[in-house]
Amino acid sequence: MTTTAAATSANTRRKPASKKKDKVKKPEIIEEMGVLRMTTKHPTIRKLKRKYPTSIHGNKFWSSSYLLMDYLTDNPPKKKHRILDLGCGWGLTSIYCAKKFGCKVTGVDADKEVFPYVDAHAELNGVEIDTLHRKFEKLDVETLSNFDIIIGGDICFWDSLNDTLFKLFKRAKKAGVKKAIIADPQRQPFVDLCDRLDDHFTHEVWDWELPEPTPANGDILVVKFNKS
Repeated sequence: MTTTAAATSANTRRKPASKKKDKVKKPEIIEEMGVLRMTTKHPTIRKLKRKYPTSIHGNKFWSSSYLLMDYLTDNPPKKKHRILDLGCGWGLTSIYCAKKFGCKVTGVDADKEVFPYVDAHAELNGVEIDTLHRKFEKLDVETLSNFDIIIGGDICFWDSLNDTLFKLFKRAKKAGVKKAIIADPQRQPFVDLCDRLDDHFTHEVWDWELPEPTPANGDILVVKFNKS
């Protein structure tokens, strides 16, 4: 009987239920450097991507913008300075300048489809960002004269943009813009542009690294058009 009972007990013994690993749900909104950003999982971004398919690399947020934000944290613009954000994309750097420093910011981009993303993020962060649909070469002296500072992140990715930005800097100086601050992950067109400026503009190039919130490294180009 003992043997039978033992056998019965062994036969009815059950394996412990396997534990299913809970999937970690990625957030739909994240806050980095004081700016709220919707991820690609957010319903608004998914809707915008279906309705406004962007081009010219305006399909996401680029990490060079973090380098630019970090530099501006250490070298803040004056309150109410008028800032032109070249190739603004989703407008996170524009929003950062408006939200943190109280600047009046205009985001300019050759792709008008990025502006709904700018508007959505500006509303999320409680700021107003003006937008301007225009190519860099069409930013004339009259338009540039409305701004104190020009900024841009990851905007020198084609060889042709070397010459485009060089000529834009010339017009900016004529227009009375104080400075331009450009961040880049050290792409060759950007490096060539920096070298080209040596005989024409007062400028500095800083090697910049940011370990968090999103690891990024590259250069910060600061072109000074006026001493003030």
